[in-house]
Formats: sequence, structure tokens, C-alpha cells
Amino acid sequence: MKIGLFTDGLMHLPFGEALAKAAALGVETVEIGTGNFSPAPHCDLPTLHGNSNARKEFLETIHSHQLQLASLNCSGNPLHPNQDLAQRAAEITHKTLQLAGMLGVERVVCMSGCPGTPEGGRYPNWVVASWPEDFLELLDWQWRERIIPFWRKMAALAKAEGVRQLCFELHPGMCVYNVSSFQRLRAAVGPMIAANLDPSHFFFQGMDPLAVIRALGDTIGYVHAKDARVDPYNLAVQGSLDLQPGKPVRELVWAYRTLGYGHGTQFWADFVSGLRSVGYDGVLSIEHEDPLMDAEEAICRAVGLLKNTALFGPPSVVPGAPPPY
Repeated sequence: MKIGLFTDGLMHLPFGEALAKAAALGVETVEIGTGNFSPAPHCDLPTLHGNSNARKEFLETIHSHQLQLASLNCSGNPLHPNQDLAQRAAEITHKTLQLAGMLGVERVVCMSGCPGTPEGGRYPNWVVASWPEDFLELLDWQWRERIIPFWRKMAALAKAEGVRQLCFELHPGMCVYNVSSFQRLRAAVGPMIAANLDPSHFFFQGMDPLAVIRALGDTIGYVHAKDARVDPYNLAVQGSLDLQPGKPVRELVWAYRTLGYGHGTQFWADFVSGLRSVGYDGVLSIEHEDPLMDAEEAICRAVGLLKNTALFGPPSVVPGAPPPY
């Protein structure tokens, strides 16, 4: 396994300084945001897409810090009912796939997006209830008319560019947010569809990341190392669906936290062991979104925890022991 960093966590630093800081903290690979939900602080997508010299300099800058480029991240909502927003997100997604091919990047991190209704409208409609029956009719339309056709097209484009996996982050608010919705997309589109496993999104949904690892198995293509803490008192009072924008962390049901501040070392040891048991030995990409901690301090502590828990070498051959996966 390798310790990675989604460099949006260091968006306060210019590209070169962010890479230098990442390397100094013990990071081995980087994930670069290209646009959509990411403000793309370290990627000028139009310039890199259209200029081979810029791409060469981009890679040389990364390699000069003894870092590897593990993935590009274009997570957004290319299915937005606002056609202008959808078109822009789709264009960024398409250009990111092309750029990945030009840079030799095999994995692109993305989100499924969420459409609206057949009549259009201004806002996405995330269906998470099966009653009244209207919801199921809308869900069927979204998958049949929007989700599957769009991602079949993108998967074909990705394959043509040499991208090996579209790694979908299972994220609430998106149509692919749990195991069954991910499996529905993969069954419809094919093995190009992989999971970007981010355990932080599972905790507040009541899901067990270790069970999710076992369920997804070798369809896991990438991993975000991010923690979350669920406050037991606030959960008991408000429930996991509570929405209170603008409230301080102490009043929230859940909040993203730095590794170790939501779940301790034993969880993360079990987490990486679970990944190894299903054959995943790739990148653990730290994503900083902790509202209580300085970014550089948070990344430093996350790297330290992963250095003590991640499995870096291949498993030893032990006579009589079961196979690792």
C-alpha cells in the first residue's frame, strides 16, 4: 500500500509548495482535482488538456518531489437538471478522462451525479424512500434515462483513452451512495466501474466500512482515507438524517475528522487488513475536511497513523497458513 494525498487539502499552497509539503510529511502519491466540486487549486485543466509542454512540466514537477500521480478527481454532478451546469460538469469529466490518458493515469475518481425529474427543474432529486410509490417511479426514470446512458458513454470514452477504472465515490446526495446502488451501476455499465472506498461516508449512514469492504471485494479500485465522528448524544436526539447547516461541530450529528479522531488505531488496522484480504494493495489517499484542525497538522497526523497501520510489503509465505486473498 502507498500513502497518498488529495492535494485539495493543501489548497492554501501553490502547486510546487503543496507537493514539497506533501513529500516532507511522508506522502508517496498525489491525487489532483481537475474541477467540478473541486476548485482545482493545482490543475489548470484547459491548459494541461491542450498543451503537451504544460503536461510535461506538470509531471516533472510531481516527480521532482519523488511523488507519483495516482489519480485525477473530477467528482461533480454531470446529471444536474440545470442543463448549463450539467453540460459544464460533463465537459470537465470528458476532458479529465482525456487528460488522464495523456498523463498515463489509469484511475479517475468521480461521483455518479443526481438528476432531477422528467419535467426538468432547477434542483437534483435524491430518492432515498420507497414510499409513496412516486419515488420508485422517479428512481426508475433517473436510472433508465439519465444515469446508465451517461456513464455508459463515459466508460466507453475512458476505455478509448486508456483509463482502466472510473472509481465512484459512494456519497450521499448522489445516486450511487451505497453497495446496492454501486452494484446496479456496475452491472449496467461493466467492469470499468470501480469503487472509491471512503469510509467517512458510511459511518453516518449506519454502515460498517469493514462489511462494505467484504461486500465490494475486488471491485474496490481506489481508497480515500478519511474519518468521521458520529456524536452519540446528537444522534440519539436528532437521528442520522438531521440537517442543520451552519451549526457548530458540537451540535452536529456527525462531522468529518482527521484519521484517529473519529475512529482509533484499531479500526484503521482492521480497515487496511480488510482491504488486503480482498486483494487491495493500492493507494490510501488522505482527504482533509476536518473543520477542527489545521490542514498541515491534520495531514501530518493522518500520515503518522497510516505509517503505523498500513501494510506496505507483500504478505509473507507462512507454511500451513491460509492464503491472504
